[in-house]
Amino acid sequence: MTRIIGIDPGSRVTGYGIVEITGTRSRWIAHGRIACAAGPLPRRLLQILQQLDAVIREHQPHEAAIEEVFVKNNVATALVLGQARGAAICALAAAGLEVAEYAPASIKSAIVGSGRAEKAQVQHMIKVLLNLNETPPTDAADALAVALCHAHQRGAASLKTVPRTRSAPSWRQMQVDANGKLVKR
Repeated sequence: MTRIIGIDPGSRVTGYGIVEITGTRSRWIAHGRIACAAGPLPRRLLQILQQLDAVIREHQPHEAAIEEVFVKNNVATALVLGQARGAAICALAAAGLEVAEYAPASIKSAIVGSGRAEKAQVQHMIKVLLNLNETPPTDAADALAVALCHAHQRGAASLKTVPRTRSAPSWRQMQVDANGKLVKR
């Protein structure tokens, strides 16, 4: 069993989501939003750091993942978002967690099947995948998507580390023996 916290960083609202992974099963643990009070950026960054620290202490995740910054048009907005992301990463690192980072398109692709999925599609799939009674707010749904994306990636990574001593024979190299068993020619 592995507990994963996912973070969708924002300078005004930071979403978090926590899932528990047992084998191939995912179970919802918690989700929420850290809505920063109006005020100067340093105060908001401190609020993100402190509130995430409280969430981490309460739920004790084993692994962490965060969404990468996506610069669309406004570089100034991306810089502020990067600072919020930095505050979140500091909270995770202070708790001793390694932090995996995922591009927005990778997260959407892992959850919806398309890197260009709309927010409503991500919300819907999170509700379905985690068997939730209600649709979570977009920030929390995005954070849960980050956590599930990480769960999928770590599962795929463990498959890649299985040592292969020899390559499997192709179907052309196989035949059926007299007992009806498939054997190599």
